[in-house]
Amino acid sequence: MSVSSTRILLTICVLSLVLCLCQCQGRVLDPNSRIKAVNLGGWLVTEGWIKPTLFDGIVNKDFLDGTALQFKSVTTGKYLCAEQGGGSIIVANRTSASGWETFRVWRINATALNLRVFGKQFVGVDSNGNGIAAVSITPGNSDTFRIVRDSSDKNRVRIKASNGYYLQAKTEEVVTADSQGSNGWGDDDPSVFVMKTSGRLEGEFQVTNGYGPQAAPQVMREHWNSFIVEEDFKFISENGLNAVRIPVGWWIASDPTPPWPFVGGSLQALDNAFLWAEKYKLKVIIDLHAAPGSQNGWEHSASRDGSQEWGKTDENIHQTVDVIEFLTARYAKRPSLYAVELMNEPLSPGATLESVSKYYKAGYEAVRRHSSTAFVVMSNRLGPMDPRELFPLASAFSRTVIDLHYYNLFEDKFNNLTVQQNIDFIYNNRSSQLNHVTTSNGPLTFVGEWVAEWSVNGASKEDYQRFAKAQLQVWGTATFGWAYWTLRNVNNHWSLEWMIQNGYIKL
Repeated sequence: MSVSSTRILLTICVLSLVLCLCQCQGRVLDPNSRIKAVNLGGWLVTEGWIKPTLFDGIVNKDFLDGTALQFKSVTTGKYLCAEQGGGSIIVANRTSASGWETFRVWRINATALNLRVFGKQFVGVDSNGNGIAAVSITPGNSDTFRIVRDSSDKNRVRIKASNGYYLQAKTEEVVTADSQGSNGWGDDDPSVFVMKTSGRLEGEFQVTNGYGPQAAPQVMREHWNSFIVEEDFKFISENGLNAVRIPVGWWIASDPTPPWPFVGGSLQALDNAFLWAEKYKLKVIIDLHAAPGSQNGWEHSASRDGSQEWGKTDENIHQTVDVIEFLTARYAKRPSLYAVELMNEPLSPGATLESVSKYYKAGYEAVRRHSSTAFVVMSNRLGPMDPRELFPLASAFSRTVIDLHYYNLFEDKFNNLTVQQNIDFIYNNRSSQLNHVTTSNGPLTFVGEWVAEWSVNGASKEDYQRFAKAQLQVWGTATFGWAYWTLRNVNNHWSLEWMIQNGYIKL
């Protein structure tokens, strides 16, 4: 063999070794292989703001699970309050309303409900028969209430207790359930309260429990069969995208008989998505968007009342790993399975680094038991944290990805930015942030959620085009790729379908 031939052979061997190492570690070097995806949000995990009409048929939908209510006595002029935040009596002596003065709804049916306080106890009638306190950890019959509204002013209400009487604020310190009410709704009646809704949730728990076990299965199946269809996958493939990120909920692993109040059928919809993805040559990223107990307390994680319970017990973590194992085992042999995202947006500090890391390690191993090629995506925690905190864990494994969500929204600093300031923020601040977590020997980076929307009022179409272009340029440097939130939405700029069809974004 000649010297030149030997050199050529050695060069080929070295390049092959480098390529193998890169592939084994998941360090994708070719920009053409990067993900350009769209999220299928609001489909298999409900988000009411994406499709508000999904909730239209719910009776008494003002009292869905998690609705935050505050009650002001018309006689004391003060708010009802769970003394000490819970574990004690209910009083009517607060001049303003915050956490202790807020009662979260647990819906029983269209008319009956429980009221949960800040400390997570339930309001109820005490053993003496008419005193009111928040001491129960698990709601019982004595913790059931009905809210009766004034027909001419729905904000004026009476609260009917389980003993058949109405709550009344006899004094600022004495609230009892022993009023028979009256025919009027005047300011001299201690059983009348002015009700204010300070927050509400419209997620999967709210829609399924809102419709109830008889109606929910049909409503949800109609939604799954119509909101995203095969034609959408064709549209995606024809408009410069190569993947979809599909949010799913933990209950999908128990389909067709998931635990109450969830209903079966979403697994069949996910099966259809894989068929359509293969037909139109799209990659699929399965994203566990809602984990058991809720990893962030928001509606898109299927929280019942805003509580964040995920990760507090090993049992909870094991249950989440089982969901990942189920999904990977089911789809590992499908050619379109490209990545499994272990959990979306765990919120710090409720989801601790210890609990998240413990779960991500176990989740990674669950994926690898069924697939050696699927990328494993680990979502960064939201809140105060080090953006590289997952690097020691993720770098120890092959084909790992860190998911980062970048929005010019949801923070006060964006409220008064001009068009150009928003664009400059993308080119300067976001670019710097992305570069900080993009390393040659670390996990791949993925901007798993972004949108061409902001807090600018009166922006022109050209302004939006420039804003979208800036993001596409910066997110294009993410080593794994990006995914727009979301394909379809009643809010136009959040709908990539609308943005493409109307010339706001061109891929």
